[in-house]
Amino acid sequence: MRFTKMQAFGNDYVYIDVIHQKLNNPSELARFISNRHLGVGADGMVLICPSDKADFQMRIFNPDGTEAEMCGNALRSVGKYVYDHGLTGKREVVIETLGGIKFLKLFVDNEKVSNICADIGEPILSVKEIPVYTDLKEFIEQPVEILGDSLFMTAVSWGNPHCVIYVDSVKEWDVEKYGSEIENKTSLFPNKTNVTFAELVNRNYIKIREWERGTGETIGCGTGCATAVVAGVLTNRCERRVTVEQIGGILEIEWDEVTNHLIMVGPSYTVYEGEIFLPLQNK
Repeated sequence: MRFTKMQAFGNDYVYIDVIHQKLNNPSELARFISNRHLGVGADGMVLICPSDKADFQMRIFNPDGTEAEMCGNALRSVGKYVYDHGLTGKREVVIETLGGIKFLKLFVDNEKVSNICADIGEPILSVKEIPVYTDLKEFIEQPVEILGDSLFMTAVSWGNPHCVIYVDSVKEWDVEKYGSEIENKTSLFPNKTNVTFAELVNRNYIKIREWERGTGETIGCGTGCATAVVAGVLTNRCERRVTVEQIGGILEIEWDEVTNHLIMVGPSYTVYEGEIFLPLQNK
């Protein structure tokens, strides 16, 4: 089975075209890749599938085999994959995800995608759609006690849940200590959540560090960047167009006032391609 490993400023995923090859058990394969590594160990596995609602469907699986809703970094790499591998000649591509329909604009240099603009849709703020324990209609700047500290938290969902806390300095912040505590704080989130720690440099520049549920700190997260901007705008910390710096690189994020959609712009890279022998597929 052919695979491609791609990176999009923080997340490494293994991409597999299942339009032209058959895959019987994606959850087992996701665990197989994670456990064996095969030199391709990644944050997860992304399948490019046919769709009757869009140009392609993206299915994303965590290393434990569970299926995830959506990831902004994974979404951008799908755009590069389908163009660079000749699955489409379009430079505007529609992708179906469990988190909804997403739109990509591809920028091409020398017949390869060099940059991707991803429309990841509207942020979900309603606590009816984000599993939280609160009397608020929207989970914005909710005061919470974490490890004896009084912090203010905002919850946002893109199909995959995130929360963000603004701190004075992300460099000095103990991401593992607080991220793991929040991830398992079921009094706030019945389901585990990703945690973005954000630092406002100025109204047009934010630094973040990201704690990913079940994984630990990551070097980047596209939807984490978008979450920081949503929370920043809602609390009048930042403008609607912001540069977001994460360990893995910089994304340009805009929360469009007319469409209410979040737009993220940043590149994706092909790390390498190879082939996995899968005896488990014959079972």
